[in-house]
Amino acid sequence: MKTFLMHPDQGFAAKVPSKDKPIEFAQDIELEVLLAAAAKDDAYVHDIMAAACLEAWTNDVPTILYRQDIMKDCIANAATVRRFYQLAIEPLNREHSWSFSLYGRDPSSMVGSGVRTLQSCLDILGRLRDICSASAHRFTSRGFRQLFATLERDLDNDYLAAARADLDNLTFKSGLLLSAHVGGGGKAVETMLRKPQKRDLSWVRRAFTPGAQSYTLQLQPRDDAGAQAFGELQGRGLGLISDAVYQSARHVLGFIGAFRAELAFYIGCLNLWEHLEEIGESVAFPVPKNKDGIFNCRNLRDVCLALTMKRPPVGNSIIADDRPLVIITGANRGGKSTFLRSVGLAQLMLQCGMFVTADAFESSLHSGLFTHFKRQEDRSMRSGKFDEELVRMSGIADRMHRKAIVLFNESFAATHEEEGSEIAKQIVAHCARTPSRSFSSRICTSSPGPSSTTRMCFSCVPSAVKMAAEAFSLTKPGRCPRVMASTSMSESSRSLRMPDNVSLP
Repeated sequence: MKTFLMHPDQGFAAKVPSKDKPIEFAQDIELEVLLAAAAKDDAYVHDIMAAACLEAWTNDVPTILYRQDIMKDCIANAATVRRFYQLAIEPLNREHSWSFSLYGRDPSSMVGSGVRTLQSCLDILGRLRDICSASAHRFTSRGFRQLFATLERDLDNDYLAAARADLDNLTFKSGLLLSAHVGGGGKAVETMLRKPQKRDLSWVRRAFTPGAQSYTLQLQPRDDAGAQAFGELQGRGLGLISDAVYQSARHVLGFIGAFRAELAFYIGCLNLWEHLEEIGESVAFPVPKNKDGIFNCRNLRDVCLALTMKRPPVGNSIIADDRPLVIITGANRGGKSTFLRSVGLAQLMLQCGMFVTADAFESSLHSGLFTHFKRQEDRSMRSGKFDEELVRMSGIADRMHRKAIVLFNESFAATHEEEGSEIAKQIVAHCARTPSRSFSSRICTSSPGPSSTTRMCFSCVPSAVKMAAEAFSLTKPGRCPRVMASTSMSESSRSLRMPDNVSLP
């Protein structure tokens, strides 16, 4: 069985980022603030959310819409979904862990641990199916309805009763029944494990039902050689079923583990949604677009800033469709960096299948997010700050690919204006010449043509704007970069205008 809660046609392979190789853009967009709010002190939920962010760039539009529908069901039925999760994590609770542990390599241990695990898993699956049956009418998403139908079809009452009976027999409470032929040297050959006879399952039947003539061999307490011989005979019989029982237990336990992993993503989203609701922050489900070059939002807010301040921050609105290069300028502490982070977070949350903190958000899909933000001075660095920025920029240039979104925030501020402007010009010129890499300032958006689909953003001074525009014009004749200028700095909202024609200084 498959859960299919993260993808409509495949499982979720959670690859958790390691401490040695974290998510590269996490520091610049303050992703850890979002992950901490979603995890709510649950390390496993934190890891699953991080894994979902890492693989977000491979999702397509149907997968995103599929997750959004499931997320809407989770919000509408939060208590039921949390009951699902409590069942899924039961095998990992300390008081239950023994019942779900698989161990041993000898047939007796493999059968014993496998049967015990299967019995415990069947109990969980039976309770899960009962909750699903009682709540199915309240769920409308394709993902949940598909899961409920699978549980109803594969775990009906007849199947569960038969499975429990077979597992009870495999505990061998009345002993192990084997058959064998006598081979050369009096050794047992063609050993076969037999199903217990009905008369052997009840002492009443054994007392009043005559059986076939049989012989009994009773070992003496100190007969170690006889005990070893019987142990070998028992192991030979159990070896016929040990692999099947053990693998079945691993399969069922794997289903519960997959259900737990996929459900953990939605539990994290629920935690985040409830946290935002507590501080009065509204959310909306974004609209993913297959067409390149789409990016517009209304009252987009930085979700991490909202979580930090515990109140809704100032939002921004922009229509930047078909703008391959966007440059943001403005006064210090005017919200340029905050807006950049809100764009990166919103794009990431969209491609994860989550909601965003905006009144409306619409964007094309991107193949990756790259950021080059100003970093604090590190006195332990062997090289200067300018060299450190160049090294990071070189790494981005090596890894950046078609349809990526790139955010630059006060890049190369460690040098003087003229040198920084020249660097900006060379970066823009190089990326614009490369069909798979085209640059913009500050916020990067896909261009409409197939030859250039990378979005970028810079925070730069007027001379850098001019030189970036010149570089872009040289590589894209007849086209002018769009400059995004802040026109309002009110506490409630900012509107950002994208003029068609720009007069550069």
